[in-house]
Amino acid sequence: MRFKKQRLGSQIPEVNLIPMMDVLMTVLTFFIIISMTLTGQQIINVQLPESLSQGPEAAKLPSEASKPLVVGLSQDNQIILDNEAVNLTQLAQQVRAYGAENPEGQIVLKADKTLPYSQVAKLLNDIRDMGANRVSLAVE
Repeated sequence: MRFKKQRLGSQIPEVNLIPMMDVLMTVLTFFIIISMTLTGQQIINVQLPESLSQGPEAAKLPSEASKPLVVGLSQDNQIILDNEAVNLTQLAQQVRAYGAENPEGQIVLKADKTLPYSQVAKLLNDIRDMGANRVSLAVE
């Protein structure tokens, strides 16, 4: 065996960090995968408390004030409200009346799926401009 002699003026030997980083990344990946499989199978069984002011029967029945105003948009771009075709001014009156009665009420737009989204977005903007602050688009 032959040993190399270190010279007095030689530099300190360098440590190659690449293999150590590979091992650390492998261990880290292993722990991430294991932790994802362990947390994904936990099921928490929680029973929420009921309100004291209302019984369970009152919580199950939707009140008249909480029903959303449903606006339809047919395939031929007609606005439908309560199964009748209406124009924008009639819709604006209904939206304002609904908003006055139900400040936290929600308006749901049900549009035909064959319509281009630009027409649907235009009606959503029009309803928002009428004073509605909670407008949703219904999807299946």
